Amino acid sequence: MNTKDKDALFQFPCSYPLKVMGRNTGDFCSAVEGIVKRHVPAGDEIVWSSRASSGQKYLSMTATLLMHSEEQLNALYRELNEHELVLITL
Repeated sequence: MNTKDKDALFQFPCSYPLKVMGRNTGDFCSAVEGIVKRHVPAGDEIVWSSRASSGQKYLSMTATLLMHSEEQLNALYRELNEHELVLITL
């Protein structure tokens, strides 16, 4: 996919729902919240929701936030995916 095609997928700034999944621990929640907050400008709102798996072993956290650029989005995904507690990001 070339750059022109990618630009058509998102018009920045945009509201973006980011889902992150990992084991259902307090450390996971704290890590995800810390990473997301580092990539969001001061004053921008983050709306959080979460849901545990049926067996309570896993947790999915969704952060809906305003993304200002493709670079911001890529940096956020990169840092989340590199964290040892994060299993999947969508």
